[in-house]
Amino acid sequence: MNDAFSLDWSALPAPTYDCAANHLAGFRLPSVVLMSTSGEPVDLSALAGRTVVYAYPWKKHPDVALPEGWVAIPGAAGCTPQSCAFRNHASSIRAAGASHLFALSTQDTPYQREAVERLRLPFPILSDERLTLTRSLRLPKFEVAGMTLLKRLTMIINDGVVEHVFYPVFPPDRNAADVLAWLESHQ
Repeated sequence: MNDAFSLDWSALPAPTYDCAANHLAGFRLPSVVLMSTSGEPVDLSALAGRTVVYAYPWKKHPDVALPEGWVAIPGAAGCTPQSCAFRNHASSIRAAGASHLFALSTQDTPYQREAVERLRLPFPILSDERLTLTRSLRLPKFEVAGMTLLKRLTMIINDGVVEHVFYPVFPPDRNAADVLAWLESHQ
């Protein structure tokens, strides 16, 4: 798996619907401040308008090996294609009514900054390395190689309340287009 963009999604295990995000729609976010790669702290509960937050498990640096068995974990592979799809659709997502767009992972901010720069992401990544938001929202997660990682999901938050959830997300490179279609049909 050297080229993240030549993945054959049909050859990878898809995540199953496990009801782990059913409780999120209609949930009012608690006040949790997360550091962003822009250097600014972000409290998703305090943002006005629609906010799109896509959570991904783990984005590897180019010189770091994947954890053992990574591609066999249902839904784990595809963080870079998902982020690049959101990069490519960012202006359309904003034009369709999203006031804010963020990625979210449990990796620390310095690690995330490398991905923002390398992939030229026009939006920040939020770090939940202490799992504060993950625990508060009871976000679906899994453990691998000593890391607690988020299962891939996308939340549309409106004035601090989760309006819609995409879960499970597969294939990940189609998620941004699905979010855009939803926003366009709910303006």
